[in-house]
Amino acid sequence: MSSYSPSLRPRRLRQTPAFRTLFQETTLNINDLILPIFVEEGLDEYKEIQAMPGVMRIPERRLAYEIERIASAGIRAVMTFGISHHTDEDGSDTWQENGLVSRMSRICKDTVPEMIVMSDTCFCEYTTHGHCGVLHDHGVDNDATLINLGKQAVAAARAGADFIAPSAAMDGQVAAIRYALDEAGFTNTAIMSYSTKFASSFYGPFREAAGTSLKGDRKTYQMNPLNRREAIRESLIDQAEGADVLMVKPAGAYLDIIREVRERTDLPLAAYQVSGEYAMIKFAALAGAVNEQDVVLESLGAIKRAGADMILSYFALDLAEKHLL
Repeated sequence: MSSYSPSLRPRRLRQTPAFRTLFQETTLNINDLILPIFVEEGLDEYKEIQAMPGVMRIPERRLAYEIERIASAGIRAVMTFGISHHTDEDGSDTWQENGLVSRMSRICKDTVPEMIVMSDTCFCEYTTHGHCGVLHDHGVDNDATLINLGKQAVAAARAGADFIAPSAAMDGQVAAIRYALDEAGFTNTAIMSYSTKFASSFYGPFREAAGTSLKGDRKTYQMNPLNRREAIRESLIDQAEGADVLMVKPAGAYLDIIREVRERTDLPLAAYQVSGEYAMIKFAALAGAVNEQDVVLESLGAIKRAGADMILSYFALDLAEKHLL
């Protein structure tokens, strides 16, 4: 005999668009999204990123215009990445008062003071070798890098950044940055840590976007993609060190990690829909294989459903300008 019971009909709650909206468990809106932007100094015109159709490097001289555009669309937060023409072994331009990191934050805040400016805090775009810190004997020196991360964080905070967002994947980076900020008087500057950051193949298009010159990989400091327990531990360490917001990166292939971190912490949790995730959707849509709008909304909804409070996505501006959220 069948176990089916005519009284058990979940479809009753799916009958009409109004029903489906009323009983929708997860909601996604524009306030959930953070827009990553790439800013290049010395660039005359916008530069298309071939691996990320629709995303451009913004000339620094056009940054104020773009921030006004982003704010007008309803986006409240940006994450700044710089493409520097002043690289060296240590990425020292990042902690200069008038270096690119500082200039980006200053322009954003001077143009739209209410814009939440998150300064990506790392060195890969600013070093000649493309690694995320000080290179010694063919490896990244964790503790020397911590000192420089503190200097970069203070420079960004002094220029007006609301959030310092360390992505260098160094052990102790949150504690070092918190100490440096507090010592410099920036006790109210918050830290959004890339607390669970995997050594992922999904970052491929980012290298073109950010102009990194890396030869090799970052597997000695970014996480093994197959490690679940370590992923949770990394975020809990950053929480203990004083992070204000945690992050899982990438997002789409790590929904299980987002869920598990969410269940272990009460801190706000971000997830980064990275360049490779963006590119896969874009190229599939360009080939006619999927409907871009539907897949974008479904993928972002899945990240939110998994437990993320906010999502960094290159689709944010397009969604906002088309009023899709």
